[in-house]
This record gives sequence, structure tokens and C-alpha cells, in this order.
Amino acid sequence: MLVAAEASGDALGAGLAKALRARLGDRVTFVGVGGAKMAEQGVESPFDIAQLSILGILEGLKAYPTVKARLKDTVALAAREKPDVAVLIDSWGFNIRLAHALRKLDPALPLVKYVAPQVWAYRAGRARSLAKSVDLLLSIQPMDRPYFDAAGLESVFVGNSALAKRFDHADGARLRAAIKVAPEAPLLLVLPGSRPSEIERVMPAFEDAVRRLKVDRPELAIVVPAAYTVAEAVKARVAGWPFRAHVVEDEALKDDAFVAADVALACSGTVTTELALAGRPMVVGYKTGAVTYAILKRLMKPKWITLFNIAAGKAIAPELIQDACEGDGLAREVARLLDDPALRARQTAEQNAALDKMGRGMPDPSEAAADALLKFMARRGDRLG
Repeated sequence: MLVAAEASGDALGAGLAKALRARLGDRVTFVGVGGAKMAEQGVESPFDIAQLSILGILEGLKAYPTVKARLKDTVALAAREKPDVAVLIDSWGFNIRLAHALRKLDPALPLVKYVAPQVWAYRAGRARSLAKSVDLLLSIQPMDRPYFDAAGLESVFVGNSALAKRFDHADGARLRAAIKVAPEAPLLLVLPGSRPSEIERVMPAFEDAVRRLKVDRPELAIVVPAAYTVAEAVKARVAGWPFRAHVVEDEALKDDAFVAADVALACSGTVTTELALAGRPMVVGYKTGAVTYAILKRLMKPKWITLFNIAAGKAIAPELIQDACEGDGLAREVARLLDDPALRARQTAEQNAALDKMGRGMPDPSEAAADALLKFMARRGDRLG
């Protein structure tokens, strides 16, 4: 059983399912919760995971009845299908509750958490909570392990799948030809997030920034890669822009867009690591609910929220967070990069150095995760092992 409640977890779940099937063939079948990528690997989700893509304290309270209903659906799926192991992928709020419910349903069911809560950043007590709730952690950050060792939870560092993404196949010229943009035209990627709340809170500031940039740069091409979880909302907003922008949904064209762009304006998240791997300089923006931000600001240990900034110990990519995430400031930072090739080259080089610190070049994390899971099951004498 694989359970992912957000787009980033869906990608992890699909990679793990593919790697397990390569090892086990017809010996393995999958059930669970996921999105389009996991569906391609045979995981038929009983509901649309966009319902669970929630960030923020007030947002979470409002969505609680929906989350509770989907949790009930997921537990019912487990009760009906009786899996040999359940892998709960990222999405702390939903999956920690699911872990408790599955433990109550079947105390003998092995529970594996894939992606740790970021206890090195805030809420270190979650390490103890997770240790009481699951049997194994598959960790994607090297800084996780000391916290979970101290809590008594077995953990295996498998690497970050975002760092394994390659752009060798991507072709910027193909993207420009597809959207009829000249090879020499400046191109800006706008990535407003994969959660409905991010489209609601972050995208208006990004829209304002792009409007300001287009006033001084009418030749600037705008490409908006849309996560499938929010594609309809993104297309609806872009349709109202007073200038042309190209929404890209095809996964191959998204990769082409990453290497075609001169600069990116990105919502904080996994996509910032992917942009760095594609060699794109960027400006990072983020905005959440006021109450959530006030609490997180007190709890957060690092000065930055972008992983390669944290790894480098400095703001390689500018971060404009909360009140600073507004059109004028975002446009100003993007304009600096658009107008200064040397600045773009310097930021790209520093991003590359930070990626090396983060573990770029490790074996495929999906393969490592599959191996760790099978070794764990073998030690328990379970069928998958």
C-alpha cells in the first residue's frame, strides 16, 4: 500500500512503485492513494488527492471534515485489501493520522514513512511522535538521521529524488518552437505552486510581478508550467492576463521549458531544486496564512526556506516571503537577473555548488528506497522480502 497526498509525494510513490515492480515483477500488486503518476504505475486512488493538498493552520481547520472523510476512505481500503506493508509518503498531517489508524486496524501491519518531517528545521518533537507510529523511515535528507536515531526509529538515507532528476533529454529549442517564441527572446518561467492555497495566495503576487516586467519588456515570453493538481485553476487565471502566456501541462515540455528559460519566478518547494538542476537562476516567493506564518516564524531554525540556500548557508536565490512576496519586489529581483548575464551565471554556479553539498550524483533514490524496503521486509520474514 502506497499513500501520497500531494503532487511531490505522488512522484515519489510512482518512482518507488516502478523500482519495486522491476525487482518483483508480477509478485507485487499495489493499492493506495495517489495522483496521476502513481496511477500510471497501477495505483488506483479512491479519490482525487487535490482534496488533501492543504497548507496552513486555518486552512487545515477548514478542511478537517474533508480530511477526516478521506482518512476513513483510506483506512477502509486497507481493511479491504489487507496489504503486506504500507508506505506513507510525505504529507505529515494526513499520514501521521493514517499511521495511527492503520496501527489500530492491524497492529502487525509494517508501517514505513517515506520522507521525514523536517525536524532539523522546526518541531524536533515530531521525531519522537514518528518513532512511536511507524517501523522504518526512508529519509531524503542527510540531516535527518541524528534526530531519529535519538528517538529510536530505524532510518535509511535513500537520497532526494529531486536531485536525481536529469535534463539531458530536454530541448529548449523544441519548447520555443512549440510555443512560437524566437530563440533570442528572453523567457521567464512562472511556477506558482502545486497546492490550491498557493494558487490563491502566491499567484496574485506573481501575476503582478509579471505585469510589471511586461511593461518594460514587451518582448518577454512567459511560460507557466502547471502541476496537474492545480492545472485548471492556473489556466483560468492565466486566461485573464492582459498579455499572452503559455501554460504547459505536458511533462516532457515542462522539462524543455526548464532548460529554455533565462530566469524563473518560483513558489518555494521541490521545484526550486529541479530548477537548480536545470541550471536556471531564480527568484523564490512564498506566502501562507498570517497565523501559520507567525507560528512558523517562531519555530523555524534556518534563516531560509529554499533547500540549496540552507545547504549553502546563504541566500543564493533571493527569497521574498510573506509580506515581501509582492509584485514590485518580485519584479525588481527578476529584472536584475534578466538584465545581468554575469549575475545569472554567478547564481547558477553557486546553486551547482550547493547541489553537490546536498548529495547530487547519488544513486537513484527510488532504487535505494526499494532496496531498503525489501531488506526491511526480508528481516521481518514478510512475503515482499
